Amino acid sequence: MTRLTKTFTFFIFALTLTIFGVQMPSHNCAWAQEDLIVQPASRNITLTGYTRSQTTVTLSSEVAGRVLKINYDDGQVIGDLAFLSIDPTFIDLEISSTRQTLKQLKITQQKQRSKVAYLDKEFRRIENLFRRGSSPESRRDTAREDVDQARFDLNAVGIEIAIAQNRLQELQERKRRHTIRAPAGWIVVAKLVEEGELVTVNTPIVRIADFEHLVVPLSVSAQELSAIQRLAPEFDVLLDSKPARAAVNWINPEFDEKTRKLSIELILRSYPGPKRGGLTCRLSLQTGTEGLWVPKKAVISRYENPRVFLEKSGAEVKVLVLGQTKDHLIIADDPRLTPGTLLRAPSMSQPKLVQEPTR
Repeated sequence: MTRLTKTFTFFIFALTLTIFGVQMPSHNCAWAQEDLIVQPASRNITLTGYTRSQTTVTLSSEVAGRVLKINYDDGQVIGDLAFLSIDPTFIDLEISSTRQTLKQLKITQQKQRSKVAYLDKEFRRIENLFRRGSSPESRRDTAREDVDQARFDLNAVGIEIAIAQNRLQELQERKRRHTIRAPAGWIVVAKLVEEGELVTVNTPIVRIADFEHLVVPLSVSAQELSAIQRLAPEFDVLLDSKPARAAVNWINPEFDEKTRKLSIELILRSYPGPKRGGLTCRLSLQTGTEGLWVPKKAVISRYENPRVFLEKSGAEVKVLVLGQTKDHLIIADDPRLTPGTLLRAPSMSQPKLVQEPTR
C-alpha cells in the first residue's frame, strides 16, 4: 500500500468516527478521575425583598386641647424641637392656683409652729407652779391639752402642704404632656393633625419611623432558611444593585399553613446609600434540590440513551436527565449512584454525550 493510499484510508476512518459521534482519545487531554464523581444536586436561587424601617411608632395625645404649633412636616427628620405643642392655658391657671394655695398653707404652718412654741412654753411655766403648789391641777391639764391640740393642727397643715405639692407635681407633669416630643433622627412618615385643630386624649398625632436601621422581611422555605443559616453571621446582599452587608434579625418559628414558609427579617449592617423604604434587596443562595449532579464529560449517549459507567465495577447505569448546569447534568435519583460514587471516563467504544438533555 502506497503512502498516499494509507493517508486517504486514515482520513476516511477519522471522518466515520466523527459522523457517529465517537471521539478520538488524546494522551494530552485525559480525564481527571477525581472530577468524575456523583454529587448531590443543588441550585442557585435569589431571594428578593424590600427595605422598610426597623421601627414605626404612632404618637398620640395624652391631653385635650388646641394644637398651637407643629414644627415638622411629612418626610422631615426630627431635631431638637418638639413635634408639636398644645395650648396650656387652663393647666397654667391650675398650676398658678395650686402654687398660691401652697404659699398660704406654708404661712399657716409657720403660724401654727409659733402657736405650738408659745403654748409649750406656757405649759412648762404652769407645770412649775403646780409642782410648788401654786397652781391647781386642772389648769395644768388645760395647758397640756392646748399644746397637744396645737401640735395636731400643725401636723394637719403639714399633710395639706404635702397634698398641695403632689398636686403641683401632677399639674406640671400634665403640662409637659402638652408638648409632644419624638426621638431625634427619626423621620415623620405621616402628620395626622394640623395647627389649630382640637385634639382629645388618645388622638393619634403623628406616625414616625426609624430609617437609620433598615430591615428586609422575607418569606422562606425550610431549605432556604437552612442555606441562610449556613452563611456567616453577616453576609453579602445587593441593595438596588449596590453591595451591602446584612444579618438575620429574627426568625418567626410559626409556620404558615397556606404558603408553607417561615417569616424572617434581615437587618442591614452597612450600606452607604439612601436610608428609605422600598429599596430592592437581593440575596443569592445555593440550596439543595431533587436529583444528582454528574459531570457532563462522564455521560455518554447513543440513540438518545444517556448512561454512565461505574469506575469500580464497570457496570452500566442508565440515567434520566432532568436538567443541566454549565458543567453538570441533573439526573434522577438512582440507588446505584450515591453521592461520592466514582464514574468511568468515556472510552473509544462509548460515545460522549454531545446533545442537549431533555428537561
